[in-house]
Amino acid sequence: MSAAVPGPLLAKVTYPSDLRKLRKDQLPQLCQELRQFIVDTVATHGGHFGASMGVVELSVALHYVFDTPNDQLVWDVGHQAYGHKILTGRRDVFHTNRKYKGISGFPKRDESEYDTFGVGHSSTSISAALGMAEASHYLKLNKQHIAVIGDGSMTAGMAFEAMNHAGVSNANMLIILNDNGISIDPNVGALKEYLTDVTTSSTYNKFRNDVWDALSHVPGGKTSQALLSKIEASLKGIISKSSNIFEALKLRYFGPIDGHNVIRLVEVLSELKNINGPKLLHIVTTKGKGYDLAEKDQTLWHAPGLFNPQTGELIKKVSDKPTPPKYQDVFGHTIIELAKQNDKIMGITPAMPSGSSLKYMMKEMPDRAFDVGIAEQHAVTFSAGLATQGMRPFCNIYSSFMQRAYDQVIHDVALQNLGVIFCLDRGGVVGDDGATHHGAYDMAYFRCIPNMVVSAPMNEEELRNLMYTAQLEKNNRPFSIRYPRGEGVMVDWKKPFAEIEIGTGRKIAEGEKVAILSIGHTGNAVVEAMAKLGAEGIHPAHYDMRFVKPLDAKLLQEVFSKYSKIITIEDGCIMGGMGSAVLEWMSDNGFNASVKRLGIPDQYIEHGSQQQLYTDCGYNVLDIENAVKAFWN
Repeated sequence: MSAAVPGPLLAKVTYPSDLRKLRKDQLPQLCQELRQFIVDTVATHGGHFGASMGVVELSVALHYVFDTPNDQLVWDVGHQAYGHKILTGRRDVFHTNRKYKGISGFPKRDESEYDTFGVGHSSTSISAALGMAEASHYLKLNKQHIAVIGDGSMTAGMAFEAMNHAGVSNANMLIILNDNGISIDPNVGALKEYLTDVTTSSTYNKFRNDVWDALSHVPGGKTSQALLSKIEASLKGIISKSSNIFEALKLRYFGPIDGHNVIRLVEVLSELKNINGPKLLHIVTTKGKGYDLAEKDQTLWHAPGLFNPQTGELIKKVSDKPTPPKYQDVFGHTIIELAKQNDKIMGITPAMPSGSSLKYMMKEMPDRAFDVGIAEQHAVTFSAGLATQGMRPFCNIYSSFMQRAYDQVIHDVALQNLGVIFCLDRGGVVGDDGATHHGAYDMAYFRCIPNMVVSAPMNEEELRNLMYTAQLEKNNRPFSIRYPRGEGVMVDWKKPFAEIEIGTGRKIAEGEKVAILSIGHTGNAVVEAMAKLGAEGIHPAHYDMRFVKPLDAKLLQEVFSKYSKIITIEDGCIMGGMGSAVLEWMSDNGFNASVKRLGIPDQYIEHGSQQQLYTDCGYNVLDIENAVKAFWN
């Protein structure tokens, strides 16, 4: 597919230095062209959508006012950085966004000097910008430092830790709070209610108008001491209910202002450049701005896939055959079935009710399912608290995001041997989101934790049975179940529940010479490879391990007694993963065999389709066939 055609103004803007040559009154047209360029590109090439549409004006204003890349601009998460990428030298390659060997969907330091900090997980921007600002202060460098963070990302503890530090620093930094009321799903919690009060408060709005009108009349754009005094006095009585939360953290607060008025944004940012110290500008935006359907259904249009840019009709693959469900939906429907049988079951997600499919339970059993905001650490310890009271919490977190709460898993759950059931979605390579989102490490980082059960289902039925097994009272201990992104393999998946004995694998196929040990969904690639090998008269054995911890000692005793050539396959890191566990067992139990491990190598894997990445990592169907053939002769 060809690249989108930029409008006449956007065609002249390759870098921010070109943008700064435009007159201020040309910026609204540039914003319109930039927004249309994003629509045309994402419609035909895919990617995230609503977040970048909501910050078009902000993206233009920031690069117009600040001397990027000398001034340091840090985007939080990075879903919203498409406009930034287009304005910073990547317009003509933007159609390769999130495609194999193309540019990243998130800011990435080795992609551009304008991407000052690599992101993909939320709530890191304030900490990073503060570190940059302190370094510039120490080195006596004249730089501005700007962190752009959404109100969803602001719910994470790390953002508050950073503001707590910033407020007592002399750092020359500006925090821009992009308040649109949504991350992927609608935001939740007290902070959301607080910001709603702020943006609807007549006191706030009077303050906003008084201050910004005064700012606009300062001669030469210099903020006078008298004006600063007026700002300080206005701030003191800004809310009738309580003091301003940001001022309480000693951040000078400005706003809220309209984040879609690019002229106003330029004026305000130009003035804030001249105010030293840590400060926060509160802007109000609409996710999906400028595309009616995206404004109305912001969750769907976060990343809608391909669509007709004129009509908004989503372009779906059409198949005459029934398709298997996504693993996340199997989880979402199964937890409701189990909860109807067990009134102690509760569901927890950190801001991913749609992505994890906990949304179904939240709708049907709202008193038993919790979206705790972008707060993985809290999600884990909250689950631990539920477990102390006899509840059976299913804590559903993406594998990559689970890394953010590792201490809580060890200290708050496993050390106390509490029965929290971790359902780790997006285990293994996840595709176009790339290195920040691959679930490469969970089997390795969980299997070293005492008391923890570490499991992975090969298909939808196994996922249901592992969930059923985990919630049984006799198995009341830390229990993790990891599964991949995307569809499973079973159309008829809703089978009656059956208990799986913890630490037991299963033999999928008898064979000779070579034994293949797989874990999780990769076992289906082995089945496919086995069929092709069988046509050539090659018949290895195949075992589905199911558990990385505890390992099935009886099964491994059989395997190593019978086979001298073993292949392990996992959609996870080779370092410390299932293959490593098998090698350790072999050594500890006095066996000696040739073992070939297939999995994610010891490097960061970039973005591409899952099948492309399986090939890059060396464990697609053909790789499995070749590994068996190499051992067979």
